[in-house]
Amino acid sequence: MQLTERHHEYWRKNLRLTSVLLGIWFIVSFVMVYFARDLSFSFFGWPFSFWMAAQGSLLVYMAIIWYYARTMNRMDQEHGVAELEA
Repeated sequence: MQLTERHHEYWRKNLRLTSVLLGIWFIVSFVMVYFARDLSFSFFGWPFSFWMAAQGSLLVYMAIIWYYARTMNRMDQEHGVAELEA
């Protein structure tokens, strides 16, 4: 099967989206939690480092999954590769 320019564009957009979201995941998982212990302020009644490690990261992960699914559904429809609902 020969891939068209439209397929290549779809794949480039998919890789760009995945790279950006993985970068956000890395920053939230490792960078922010590591440096959060130096920040000494209270966030929702808890130290920021504890909140970021225990709750904030999970909220960001859920937002990443939601955003990826929504964006990929739109991109699938835009490029004509959406799955038909039964």
